[in-house]
Amino acid sequence: MLPSLFISHGSPMLALEPGESGPALRALADALPRPDAILVVSAHWESDRLLLTGSAHPETWHDFHGFPAPLYAVQYPAPGAPERARNIARLLTDAGLPADVDPHRPFDHGAWVPLSLMYPAADIPVLQLSLPSRLGPTYQTRVGRALADLRRQGILLIGSGSITHNLGELDWRAGPEVVAPWAKAFRDWMVDRLEADDEAALHDYRRQAPDAIRNHPRDEHLLPLYFARGAGERFQSVHQGFTLGALGMDIYRFD
Repeated sequence: MLPSLFISHGSPMLALEPGESGPALRALADALPRPDAILVVSAHWESDRLLLTGSAHPETWHDFHGFPAPLYAVQYPAPGAPERARNIARLLTDAGLPADVDPHRPFDHGAWVPLSLMYPAADIPVLQLSLPSRLGPTYQTRVGRALADLRRQGILLIGSGSITHNLGELDWRAGPEVVAPWAKAFRDWMVDRLEADDEAALHDYRRQAPDAIRNHPRDEHLLPLYFARGAGERFQSVHQGFTLGALGMDIYRFD
């Protein structure tokens, strides 16, 4: 059975400059059974309600500005899976989590950047599920649990966000050895609570975790972690690291 994953997707430049995360993602993909399909919850598709990509051939959306021209040439032409999208929407709706299909939504970089490093052939069908971010961690845990059985059906479930995400405090000249103490303290608290399976503390992280608001002024980049955790059980840290001083690049799996 496939695990569920949480991937810190970093800057869009990860697609061209994979650093330490690229080999870690590829090694993880190589160690897993080949998925029949992939379902991604990305921090970059916020919504008021649950939506699934329904196009048979979703476009690659370069949903960012100010990066080098070669990044805008990167394409990830993985097929969609419209029938699976409709089935998953029904599964969520039956679980009390109403969901619909968006026939036009393209892949945002929260999906295609990490997938381009894990499965560069782009030959596995990919779906995206939107993130109703205003509903918080508890809701994402429910969504993950409602879809957990998809792992038995050969679908790889991925939450794509960032374990820390305060773009205003990044040091764009910092090397990988530079780590802001407040970012590390937050990451370490999250790992400790994940290892303890302390759901109450995790759901209440904005009050309990050190420098929670500083690490996540908004929590859309952390919420995909709750989806991944809800869909799995046993926590394992696959990769830990920081870039730009305070942008966490951790990768976790839940078996």
